[in-house]
Amino acid sequence: MNWQQVEGKWQQYRGRIKERWGRLTDDDLDVIDGNRDQLEGRLRERYGKTREQLHEEVDEFCDRLE
Repeated sequence: MNWQQVEGKWQQYRGRIKERWGRLTDDDLDVIDGNRDQLEGRLRERYGKTREQLHEEVDEFCDRLE
């Protein structure tokens, strides 16, 4: 699945995103609102990983949604 599909079904995937990255709050998910750059930015704040690491993690997450 590509990010555009996730973005289009953001409300449906919020729970799965929160399961995967438990440090994200509901407020974070409201602000992110399907925007991948916002998601990766919040994940950097919460987990302290590099942009490249998080880009890979988000890609892997999307692949598992199919």
